[in-house]
Amino acid sequence: MNKEEKHDLVLALTEQMNEFGNFYITDTSDLTVAKINDIRRKCFESDITMKVAKNSLIRKAMEAAGGDYTPIFDVLKGSSSILFSKSATAPAKLIKQLRKAGPKPVLKAAYIDSAIFIGDDQIDTLIKLKSKEQLIGEIIGLLQSPAKNVISALQSGGTIIAGVVKTLQERG
Repeated sequence: MNKEEKHDLVLALTEQMNEFGNFYITDTSDLTVAKINDIRRKCFESDITMKVAKNSLIRKAMEAAGGDYTPIFDVLKGSSSILFSKSATAPAKLIKQLRKAGPKPVLKAAYIDSAIFIGDDQIDTLIKLKSKEQLIGEIIGLLQSPAKNVISALQSGGTIIAGVVKTLQERG
């Protein structure tokens, strides 16, 4: 790979980091070409973009993207693949699924909406993350619940009060 190709790859990685906002760095060393191709196919099916790049180029892309990626720099050793996805949890679910067939890929680090997760032991945590849309939906549900209860109480209370008034009028 010549200098211009490396520069183009760094630019492409930087653009993807900024576009997706979520990426996972995995160790895919010692995997056969067939296994890597299988992972690429599964990534494609899950709407995940997979790139294999030298650690130094991944680091340069992170530096160019802005943001604080410093904790990730320490895990950039050995062979690295980078997975990009709009979904924060899709790559974690795919990694866990792939691990049923073998010990790799291993999660080195993940960057999810400015939060950094280091180490393979974070897979289950990443799988359980909720999207912004899910969190907003839950907040709206929580906010609507008390209002619905008040309206319901007022409506049922109004019926009871009207019934009491009618009974008093009939007696009176």
